[in-house]
Amino acid sequence: MDTSTRPPVQGQGKVLPMPSAESPKRAQPAIAAPAPEAPPAAPPKKKRNVRRLALMVLVPLLLVLGGAYYWLTGGRYEDTDNAYVKQPKVSLSADVAGRITEVGVKADQPVQAGAVMFRVDPQPFQIALDEAEAALAAARLNVEQLRAAYMTAQVKLAADQRTLDIRHREQARVESLAGKGVSPPSSLDDVQLATQQAQAAVDEDKQQVQSTLAALGGSADVKTDDIPAVKQAQATVAKAQLDLAKTKVTAPANGVVTQVDSLNVGQYITPGATIASLVEEGDTWVDANFKETQVGSLKVGQPASVVVDAYPGIAFHGTVDAVGPATGSEFSLIPAQNATGNWVKVVQRIPVRIRVPAQPETPLRTGMSATVSVDTGKSRLDMMTKG
Repeated sequence: MDTSTRPPVQGQGKVLPMPSAESPKRAQPAIAAPAPEAPPAAPPKKKRNVRRLALMVLVPLLLVLGGAYYWLTGGRYEDTDNAYVKQPKVSLSADVAGRITEVGVKADQPVQAGAVMFRVDPQPFQIALDEAEAALAAARLNVEQLRAAYMTAQVKLAADQRTLDIRHREQARVESLAGKGVSPPSSLDDVQLATQQAQAAVDEDKQQVQSTLAALGGSADVKTDDIPAVKQAQATVAKAQLDLAKTKVTAPANGVVTQVDSLNVGQYITPGATIASLVEEGDTWVDANFKETQVGSLKVGQPASVVVDAYPGIAFHGTVDAVGPATGSEFSLIPAQNATGNWVKVVQRIPVRIRVPAQPETPLRTGMSATVSVDTGKSRLDMMTKG
């Protein structure tokens, strides 16, 4: 191949020769390096160590002091979320047996005290009342008859007593004549027999008077209604009237009727069988179960704040009404027996009653869950300083 250099043709680029590998590289111009900056002056080492030591000491000290202050000033409020709203519940039942003839309420219906809840068939009890009143009238009539018998016995006693006096005088005359021999002995026997008969009649009259007087209670002037037989008849009438009145069952207080599913016309009920319930609205309280380690500072009359789950953000203000005399386990059906080898200590709870005033705009219902906070009025610091 011809490698000779040819002149460039017009219109073509200039061909430059490639440098050979053996040709030395052209020297590059040297770039001057920047001058190093002077390092900043270091702070004094002793000052940095003092600041660090101060932070290491002051921060824990402040945390300890803050925690101690928080602990000493705390403990004033005793809280528990084991609390429930309570209201009186009355079991409605009939005191007499019979069939229901009328029902005057419905489920969850508000009622006023004295409102008729239901009625039991009154006819059998009206008949019993009529019989008792008839027996009372008979007892009073019997007393009047006893008074008449007493008067008759007294009259008869007085007549027989006069007859006896006559017999005694006749016997004395016959005995005098017989002693003189004027009268025969047989006439004396007849007179003595007549006297004995008259005495027997008097004695019988006296017994009749005493018997009639005893039936009148020992006095003929006693009031008719004070005679024991009349009192018994009056008690029977009163019981019959009470049974008749009990056929109408009324609401004992203001409240709401519930659980009336078994209250139907025609149903036969027995005395004391619960067929409905009444939840009273006039009295509301909260049973708060505090731990036994909390009740030492709780006293009757302390203010309390109650928050019910149904009304979040609304606080009900009440007072401590009573502190339970025993823990809840003491009233359980089967109390725990801790005198065993597998005994485990469990913190017990004591019920505390919080009286809460009623608020119509936020009505409370029995069984609602609540959170209770009681202001004891003393922090831990107060208790340490004042004992």
